[in-house]
Amino acid sequence: MTQAMSIAPSPPGFTVSSAWLAEHLNDPGLSVIDGSWYLPSQNRDAKAEYEAGHIPRAVFFDHDVVVEPGSHLPHTMPSPLVFATFAGSMGISRDDTIVVYDGPGFFSAPRVWWMFRAMGARKVYVLEGGIDGWKAEGRLVTRQPTKVASCLFEVEFDAGRVASLDEMRAIVETGARQIADARPPGRFAGRDPEPRPGVRGGHMPGAHNVPALALSREGRLLPADELRQAFEAAGVDLRRPVVTSCGSGVSAAVLAMALETLGHRDIKLYDGSWTEWGSRTDTPVVKDEA
Repeated sequence: MTQAMSIAPSPPGFTVSSAWLAEHLNDPGLSVIDGSWYLPSQNRDAKAEYEAGHIPRAVFFDHDVVVEPGSHLPHTMPSPLVFATFAGSMGISRDDTIVVYDGPGFFSAPRVWWMFRAMGARKVYVLEGGIDGWKAEGRLVTRQPTKVASCLFEVEFDAGRVASLDEMRAIVETGARQIADARPPGRFAGRDPEPRPGVRGGHMPGAHNVPALALSREGRLLPADELRQAFEAAGVDLRRPVVTSCGSGVSAAVLAMALETLGHRDIKLYDGSWTEWGSRTDTPVVKDEA
């Protein structure tokens, strides 16, 4: 009697440890994604680091390429067809167990996590500690290109996860949703300049500042009680709907993931984020007094 191959299991929550990934690295049905992306100030080259050494089986997800063609904004969520084409070319199917990592652990990987979930994948996880933690533990990395066989990614797009500019105008006007802004406090307040030229400093009227970098420690998402405290300290009522925002839609996904970890389900992500809102002349902007 032939024994059936085991399929990569579905761990609880939205994260996996390095020990879990190492144990299941050879399981069928597992896809590993390097979702690293960095701001210029971080002085890291995501693609070069991937080529110099990545987790075995990992494919590289280029945040600047997997976007909607023709968009004038960075990191615009691609249409379902465009996303399916990219995902399929990377050998990823909707039913795979998908593990995403970045460098430090919780910076850009949650954006990939959010995109795949919005497109219908259910078993999507972020690697705790990122590849920095993986390497620090002495685990295996390789420079060998990952060989993949293209497949069909069957999209089930949940448009309710994404907020448009028009929706944000209405939210600012009516207060129908709370706005949680993931940018650092200096940029939120308008004291520090935005990294992209032509973008005003400050924030949307009524927005709450929940810096994404404050929601993790040593590359791991904070415990639930600390996450809850961080949102509540910023004035976010966890019983009410939330829309998350940031600079270009990347770190806003950290907030979305943290909120889902707390059991919150009425969450949208403003895909254009501050790059769209702050670059326009017809959108209201608030600056905090020094």
